Amino acid sequence: MPAPDAVLRAEQSHLTRSRAALARMRQRVDALDPAAGGDRISREVLAGTLEARRQALADDPQVPLFFGRLDYDVTAEQTPDETFHVGRRHVSDEGGDPLVVDWRAPVSLPFYRASRTEPMGLRRRRRYGFSAGAMTSFEDERLAEGDALEHSAILEAEIERPRTGPMRDIVATIQPEQDVIVRAGLDRSVCVQGAPGTGKTAVGLHRAAFLLYAFRRQLARGGVLVVGPNASFLRYIGDVLPALGELDARQTTPVGLCLETLTGRHPKAAVRADDDPAAAVLKGDARMAEVLRRAVWGHVTAPTEGLVVPRGSSRWRVSVLEVEDLLAELRERGVRYGAARAMLPQRLAHLVLLQMERRGESPDDRVQDAVARSRPVKACVDALWPAVDPARLVLRLTSDAELLAAAADGLLSADEQAMLLRPGPARAPGTARWTPADVVLVDEAADLVEREPSWGHVVVDEAQDLSPMMLRAVGRRATTGSVTVLGDLAQATTPWGVRDWREALAHLGHPDAVVDELTRGFRVPGEVIELAARLLPHVAPGLAPPVSVRRTPGELVLRRGVEALPDVVREVVARPGSVGVIAPDARVAEVVGALAEHSPAALGGDPGPETDPRLQVVPATLAKGLEFDHVVLVEPAALVAAEPDRATGLRRLYVCLTRAVTSLVVLHDDDLPAELAAPA
Repeated sequence: MPAPDAVLRAEQSHLTRSRAALARMRQRVDALDPAAGGDRISREVLAGTLEARRQALADDPQVPLFFGRLDYDVTAEQTPDETFHVGRRHVSDEGGDPLVVDWRAPVSLPFYRASRTEPMGLRRRRRYGFSAGAMTSFEDERLAEGDALEHSAILEAEIERPRTGPMRDIVATIQPEQDVIVRAGLDRSVCVQGAPGTGKTAVGLHRAAFLLYAFRRQLARGGVLVVGPNASFLRYIGDVLPALGELDARQTTPVGLCLETLTGRHPKAAVRADDDPAAAVLKGDARMAEVLRRAVWGHVTAPTEGLVVPRGSSRWRVSVLEVEDLLAELRERGVRYGAARAMLPQRLAHLVLLQMERRGESPDDRVQDAVARSRPVKACVDALWPAVDPARLVLRLTSDAELLAAAADGLLSADEQAMLLRPGPARAPGTARWTPADVVLVDEAADLVEREPSWGHVVVDEAQDLSPMMLRAVGRRATTGSVTVLGDLAQATTPWGVRDWREALAHLGHPDAVVDELTRGFRVPGEVIELAARLLPHVAPGLAPPVSVRRTPGELVLRRGVEALPDVVREVVARPGSVGVIAPDARVAEVVGALAEHSPAALGGDPGPETDPRLQVVPATLAKGLEFDHVVLVEPAALVAAEPDRATGLRRLYVCLTRAVTSLVVLHDDDLPAELAAPA
């Protein structure tokens, strides 16, 4: 075995060679001429493809090209042992031989799954330590000899490395139970119930990256959609997939998805209001889907007279009974309202053509099309099967008590119907005071009229906070594809939140999805997770408590006196890593003001020129999904009291307590919630 210094020099030489090869790969792309396309469209497509490839081959000198090495034992085949360096992307030399293999390639699988008892053909697994892109150390596990590390210092250092800026990838630290989920096939839908710090968001994003790599042809058309709870969260995770070389996945929010449906017809429409919690819960109730279905299909009316179509010197008549049968047939076909409306003129015209043929004429398709476009047929269709604008329908339904009563009969009580009605006269869709829940209703109505296209795969994070109607909206985007659902029932902080994954998966349209539970926490320190876990019996008694696998316990301080906030923050900011000051929403301005003279802080991840880029003040309602090396939590009792009910407040507190990676300081004047008391 060579001396460690010699091994490091050899590996550093391989890293240098790999970077040079990656630069050559990029130069080859730069040398290609987009003008080689045969026409304008081809040139635009080629230019876009080359730019995407150029971005995928970008090299950040601060990020190592590889983080591991696999030495396969192939002595049984009497051939030299094969060695592969595992990294974020494939890099090959001028002869096409791999210098770095992609972490998603099948040959890389043992890096994540091999063990002492199941070496998976490996003679040795090596991990590398890096600092600012420079290789500093390595660890070897001789798996063929049964020699595997109980604890990897390099792995622990990477997990605990200070966090600044957006979320980063975890390709170097994926654990076996996480890797099983990441590499699940495209045909498999998965629901991940993950405790704080178990890496569920990272697992979902890495699964998206894996699917785009392993099933690129299948996903070339359908694509991958990532749905997150809010814009701050999407900014936080936005760099993960590009860092893995995947630029094609789209990221948005549930309301953002639905708002596109509304603004597609009414560009000036926008979310301008919020419902009170009771109304939002009702609008998110799955019963609203049936109310909307009735309202849409209630536009179809029975004919009172037959259809008469003049053509030349003849008048062709379709009887009331024939029209009734045709309407019933179209309703029973199970197609969307708009598709059936588009079929109706041709079906009416076909009945006319049958009469022509019985009289000895020989009409062709052109005659049928002409009859279908004739004024009497169009008038008949408009009268019996009128066009429906989803936004206008929702406005009418929530403004017209009589219309709502007809659609909600037997589904909603009189009090519930009254709760849905808007005060004042109905407005035009472009100027209406739409709420997030209204926008989701419009999306449901739009899908009843015209089918929503399906994506190849949809990742939905923080799914526990979605209402049944929001889940239906997301599920409509995955009717022919699969889903990865990520969430934690203990962190459900909306009044309409998920309480049971099976019920949520049914609303998504994927009731057979496999539910996997992650309980091993890699991010949250042991002392912090133990404190937060005291809330579980009160907020999610059916869940297994999370377990921190980190050997360092972290730091937990409970301290009275919110007036000490500036001094506490000044002390914490002096340490390496990011700092988040989480406060009840109503006290955010007070907190920002208290810090202004000491440690100017960015509010909600929006740093200004005078602020410390490592310090953020975060409203409690926006903390979900974020993580900081150090967290200062202000006044937990006020945070709990700000929610509509105590259970929701305790879930919010559970979220805020578990944002810390290294240390947590809880500052309070009021007594801590009794549920945080240590068990007797």
